[in-house]
Amino acid sequence: RYAADAAREIEGVRGLVASQLHRHRGVRVSGEDGAVTVELHLDVDWGAELPTLGQEVQQRVLDYLERMAGSRPTAVNVVIDAVGPAR
Repeated sequence: RYAADAAREIEGVRGLVASQLHRHRGVRVSGEDGAVTVELHLDVDWGAELPTLGQEVQQRVLDYLERMAGSRPTAVNVVIDAVGPAR
């Protein structure tokens, strides 16, 4: 939930995209040997600069999780699943 909230704060992020196949609501967290990885599936605004937006989401999620949950993921992977008109 923290990762989703942090991602939604970034300008250009319209929301998260849920997947019926893997039963996640736009965020998948996996852990192995103490290393946590977060994967975010996003719906973004048309015209957004995707590399910059992805980096901003990664940094915001890393900082937010460290501050709110007391842990810092090993990786935050951003997947752009949908692009739509700016709101």
